[in-house]
Amino acid sequence: MSVRKRTWETTKGEERTAWIVDYVDQEGDRHIETFQKKKDADARHAEVGVGVRAGTHVAPSKSVTVREAGESWIRAAEAAGLERSTLDQYRQHLDLHLVPFLGGLKLSDMTPQVVRKLEDILRSKGRSAALMRKVLSSLGSLLADAQEQGLAARNAVRELRRNRRRGKDHHADRRQKGRLKVGVDIPRPDEIKLIIDNAQGRWRPLLVAAAFTGLRASELRGLRWKDVDLKKHELHVRQRADRYNEIGAPKSAAAHRTVPFGPFVANALKQWKLASPGSELVFPNGAGNVESLGNIINRGLIPANIAAGLTTNEGKAKYSGMHTLRHFYASWCVNPKGQGGLGLPPKVVQERMGHSSITMTMDRYGHLFPRGDDLEAIAEAENALMA
Repeated sequence: MSVRKRTWETTKGEERTAWIVDYVDQEGDRHIETFQKKKDADARHAEVGVGVRAGTHVAPSKSVTVREAGESWIRAAEAAGLERSTLDQYRQHLDLHLVPFLGGLKLSDMTPQVVRKLEDILRSKGRSAALMRKVLSSLGSLLADAQEQGLAARNAVRELRRNRRRGKDHHADRRQKGRLKVGVDIPRPDEIKLIIDNAQGRWRPLLVAAAFTGLRASELRGLRWKDVDLKKHELHVRQRADRYNEIGAPKSAAAHRTVPFGPFVANALKQWKLASPGSELVFPNGAGNVESLGNIINRGLIPANIAAGLTTNEGKAKYSGMHTLRHFYASWCVNPKGQGGLGLPPKVVQERMGHSSITMTMDRYGHLFPRGDDLEAIAEAENALMA
């Protein structure tokens, strides 16, 4: 492996100079790359040396494009049996947001600077911040898949993220997103009571279960009677329904869980079981099949909000997403018993919510847990110890 200077004359007699990086890769193939400046050639020489010794170097002549790597990535996702909705999202990210701007770029030319420029392009094209995060996450997954196949030596998305973490407070993104607020993102207890009191017909037991078990909407839509034990007051999450109303496994290993419930939920479910159409599903549609999320929201949750007077200044439902009821359940689990909650420790809340890690639980709901610095509680503890 070497760096050498090359000088020649053009047909007009003008002298030209370039710097050549000459090397043999880990597979024994020789490659030559040309640079205008010696410092660029030296930098490439050092980079290639590290990659060849580690066995991860991919020469530009052997590198595939983002478009080609993307198709391979999606084929791998299909072979892994990922859900249809996930595959559709991957395809949209590739076709609409990556290929139009990076499709012809070789992976060997993918750098953190290129990823940063992609962010600027997507922003200028009107993509939202949330969509941009998802697209970059897909690009990072694409590059990780290419690395596994030996098609890429680096993951520029992960490098950019590491660089940003070094350069700023790692809590900045969380602060920027903002914490979930009770009465804004999370219904208050009195608001939950109003929603349930104003829920009509078959929507009432569904909203009761959502608010007091914390199941995801997909889990409620896939819940079967055989997974509900009305004697033990517990239900088992063993399947879910996706956006296409297809039944599949829960979202993750942690989503397989047992959730206890109280007499209020039990009574609502018992009454509903007597009146239900006899489907194996707890909350089916009129034909006994999987209910759509749109119907639950538009015919159940939103009308209950409006009937309860929980509306915005524009007259729209204040809580228009089923996840708000899941947020309520988390806050109910967290709140101290003296404030009408269950007062559960973080690890138990994680298990009840079906989160894959305690970090996810604390990132989302950590600010709801008691601080432990209440003066009355401290005084009481001191007195108990020193009495």
